[in-house]
Amino acid sequence: MLIRKLLEEQERRTLSPYATLSSQTRGRRVPEEPCPIRTEFQRDRDRIIHGSKAFRRLSYKTQVFISPAEDHYRTRLSHTLEVAQIARTIARALRLNEELTEAIALGHDLGHPPFGHAGEEGLDEVYRSYDPQARFRHWEQSLRVVDVLEKDGCGLNLTWEVRNGILTHAKGRFDVQSSLDTDTPATLEGCVVKVADRIAYLNHDIDDAIRARILTLDDLPQEALKVLGRRHGERVNTMVASVITSSLDQPFISLGEEIAAAMDCIKEFLFENVYLARGGPNADRDRIKRLIHSLFHLYMERPKLVPHFQKHGAPEDVPTRARFVCDYLAGMTDRYAKQQYIAHFLPRDWRTL
Repeated sequence: MLIRKLLEEQERRTLSPYATLSSQTRGRRVPEEPCPIRTEFQRDRDRIIHGSKAFRRLSYKTQVFISPAEDHYRTRLSHTLEVAQIARTIARALRLNEELTEAIALGHDLGHPPFGHAGEEGLDEVYRSYDPQARFRHWEQSLRVVDVLEKDGCGLNLTWEVRNGILTHAKGRFDVQSSLDTDTPATLEGCVVKVADRIAYLNHDIDDAIRARILTLDDLPQEALKVLGRRHGERVNTMVASVITSSLDQPFISLGEEIAAAMDCIKEFLFENVYLARGGPNADRDRIKRLIHSLFHLYMERPKLVPHFQKHGAPEDVPTRARFVCDYLAGMTDRYAKQQYIAHFLPRDWRTL
C-alpha cells in the first residue's frame, strides 16, 4: 500500500484546502479494496480510458460537423481530450485534484448520441413518444453509461465525486457564470470541468467553422475578440488565465466580468450562426431526426434486432423497452447509425449467386 499512501499524503500536503482529496472520497456504490499503487480518482480515470467502449466510440461521433470528408474537424473524442487538458491546466494552477478533474472530463460526454445535438434532439423526441415522462439528456445518459451500461451491465463503479461531476457538467445556453451557479457540481474539480468544456468548444468550434468557410474571423463580434484575442491559442490562454486569477485560493470557480461577457457574446453568436442556423452543419438536421426516429420505431417493432434483447428477451412494458432502445441508439457512432439505416430502409444491391 506504500505508493498509494505516499500519493495520498502528497495530496494532503500540497493541494488547496478547497481541493477534493482522494483519501476522503465518498466512495463507490459497490465497495472495493483500494489499489496499492493508484489513488481512487486515478483508478476512475483509467477505467474510463481502458475499460469504456463508449469512450472509444467517441472518435466516430459528431462534435458539430457531421461525417466531415476532411480529417481535421473535431470529433466528440478530440473535444473530450481538449476539455481534459484545459481542465488539468486550471486544476494544477489552483492546486486542485488533477486526477479527479481529468476523470470527470474524460467521462463527461460518454452519453452523447450520434450526429451531435441534432441526434440528441431527435432521440429525445422519439423516446418521449413512447414514454411521455422520459427525457433524453446526454449528461444523464453519460452517468447511465458508467453506472449501468458498461461492462455488459455491471458499470464501471466509479467514485461518487466523478459521477457527480459527469451529471452536473451541462450548461445548455446559459451564460458562463450563470451556468456555474446552476446545478453546481459538488466539487471545485467538477466546476473546473464545466467551465473548461465551454472554453474548449467556443474556441474549437470557431476554428472548425472557419475551416468549413461558414464564417470568417471578421464575422465574429469584434469587441469580444479585442478582449479575448484573434488567434485560437490567445483566446484559450485569456480564458484560462481569467479562471485562474479569479478563482485562486477561493472556494468557488469564476471568471473576470469582462472575459465572461466576451465569452457569452461569442457563445450567442455561435448559437445563432452555427449551432442553430439552418445551413452549414445543420443543413441535414431534419434528415438526421428522421433517421433516428425511423431506427427507434424499427427497434421497438422488431426488438430482436437489439443485442440486449437477443440476450435477455424484450420486455412487453413499452417504457422499459423504449429505455433499452434509447440506450442502443445513443451508443451508436455516426457511421454505424447510417449503416443500420441503409441496411434496414434502403433497397439492397442485387447479389450474384
